[in-house]
Amino acid sequence: MVTEPTWYARGLPHVWLPYTQMKTANPPLAAERTHGTRIVLADGQELVDGIASWWTAVHGYNHPHIVQAIQAQAAKLPHVMLGGLVHEQVLTLAARLCAIAPGGMERVFFSDSGSVAVEVAMKMATQYWLNQNIRGRTKFLAFRGGYHGDTIGTMAVCDPEEGMHNLFTGLLPEHVIVDLPRDEASIAAFEAALERHAHHLAGILVEPFIQGAGGMLFHSEDVLKRLRAAADRYDLLLIFDEIFTGFGRTGPMFACEAAEVAPDIMTVGKALTGGAIPLAATIATQKVFDAFWSDDPAHALMHGPTFMGNALACAAANASLDLFEQENRLMQAVDIAKFMGPELGGCIGRKGVRDVRVRGAVGVVELDEIANLNDFKRRLVAEGVWVRPFRNIVYLTPALTIDENDLQTLTRAVAKVVSGA
Repeated sequence: MVTEPTWYARGLPHVWLPYTQMKTANPPLAAERTHGTRIVLADGQELVDGIASWWTAVHGYNHPHIVQAIQAQAAKLPHVMLGGLVHEQVLTLAARLCAIAPGGMERVFFSDSGSVAVEVAMKMATQYWLNQNIRGRTKFLAFRGGYHGDTIGTMAVCDPEEGMHNLFTGLLPEHVIVDLPRDEASIAAFEAALERHAHHLAGILVEPFIQGAGGMLFHSEDVLKRLRAAADRYDLLLIFDEIFTGFGRTGPMFACEAAEVAPDIMTVGKALTGGAIPLAATIATQKVFDAFWSDDPAHALMHGPTFMGNALACAAANASLDLFEQENRLMQAVDIAKFMGPELGGCIGRKGVRDVRVRGAVGVVELDEIANLNDFKRRLVAEGVWVRPFRNIVYLTPALTIDENDLQTLTRAVAKVVSGA
């Protein structure tokens, strides 16, 4: 029997882990180090990481270019507040993000998590109307199957029934939640909701192409085009939450590019720093920013996370963008899709498998149910992979740099464990 390290036994009784019923869940694995697409446990076992630490480590772990950028910045200027100060890394990153963002986006507001980036987007959209002396536009139209974060504001625009936040129904503000407009019935319901509520809406909020934590649900380019047309018709702001889908995850740099549709506000995070350090951003068009440009101090956006624009995080993000420019990450996402499609497609027709779908570097096997999630996870680890299924969803979101051998280890492990589910 392998003895856990001293730090594990000393600290585990005091940590509170995410999304975990700690009384009944499998004990967490002790991670000792990482390299490439591998997590090395304290007992020496190596696991191929199939989810890139919640979709963040797009270049794999410990990429030397990102590590060196953080080290150099730490020796020079780890952090200064952005209240009245700026630094080279944050201004360079803001300019680079605006240059690659879709549709003439011109201003970047930094934060330190995806949930906060969406909160900022919602606050920005609401104040956009208030600054023009238009009252009552305080609601958002969002979609069933959606997930935008765990803070109070973002919980309110997640799926109210199927999501993980229905326990808080009495606490959360009420918004307009409908099905994505995919077919005749849902399009009619979407249009009816707009007709009824548009005068109360600040904007429309959606995850482009893939609703991630809500169930890895896919939708088409037509949906995004319909949302853009509706936002223009009713004079609403369109917000794209690209925190999961951005930075090559679905193929293009940002998912919305495939539909040739641009939002008014876009949120990014997760893979922004290549998974090395927390950073998120809310990016807005000049039209949105102009509503805050005023001689009136009350028209300023009164929000300011303490560590916003952290220099270490911005240095990591700039290094990550270097890698996107220098190495063909987007083609790697396409290659991953080509490989995962037939590999996971072999699960189709197996008992208990409801659907298999792949888009870019996202592969999903949807089951009728996973009766014993703890046992399912243990069997995946026994196959040498780190994959974290939820509800009835088994998904892969590996690093874009993963090689074919490790990718095959992942797909075959999923197929094997699914067959015994």
